Amino acid sequence: MDWSGKTVVVTGGAQGIGMAVTQAFARAGAQVWVADCDPEAGIEIQQTMRAEGRNVTAQVCDVADEDDIRALVRAVTAKDGRIDCLINDAGIGWIGGLFDRSTADWDRVIAVNLRGPYLCARHAAPHMPRGGAIVNVASTRALMSEPNTEPYSASKAGLVGLTHALAITLGERGIRVNAISPGWIDVSAWKKSSLRKPAELSERDHVQHPVGRVGRPEDIAELCLYLADSDRAGFITGQNFVVDGGMTRKMTYEE
Repeated sequence: MDWSGKTVVVTGGAQGIGMAVTQAFARAGAQVWVADCDPEAGIEIQQTMRAEGRNVTAQVCDVADEDDIRALVRAVTAKDGRIDCLINDAGIGWIGGLFDRSTADWDRVIAVNLRGPYLCARHAAPHMPRGGAIVNVASTRALMSEPNTEPYSASKAGLVGLTHALAITLGERGIRVNAISPGWIDVSAWKKSSLRKPAELSERDHVQHPVGRVGRPEDIAELCLYLADSDRAGFITGQNFVVDGGMTRKMTYEE
């Protein structure tokens, strides 16, 4: 799909999976707004993409802060008039374990990973046309866990639930809402330049995946492009797409 003349907002769009999503939509012709709490990373992706002749604008935004989200939506709509697609990718990991984690740490993860997408959708949707789309980036941690991952797993499971709730609410406006749950995606090379590093992956890391490799940010970006396209994915809403190389379908026992 040619995204020329369309506006896309990508939260957390300056690094990791979000960087790949930003690049994918910008290279497809969209005006992409990168909402990221890291100003250094935001300016870097803006400059890199503009050097390619792409339309990318970075704005500092903490998605846990409703005032930041209001300011973001005002800036986008003042310039572009509408929001055709919202990609909720901003997210943070967890700190500590069940018995030593502070309540403040729990609250911060839930605020960024779950409340943030809710607020972004709430404020963006009134400015989205029929045929608009929201894609929430969840995680396979919504479906399975390791020890001491409670806030992250809970936030991502909540995001999957939020996805189908929004799909029903916003369906009457002609807005589709879907989620993607990535598995292991290596983002070593998808950081701002001060943090970027080569991937450190072993053969075992790759071969344990049924598809034979660890995931790449482009794997998620390509699905975002598809799900956001109402011509190709117009009959898909309220769904969670697991993109994990088959790992959640793999029965694993210690020998």
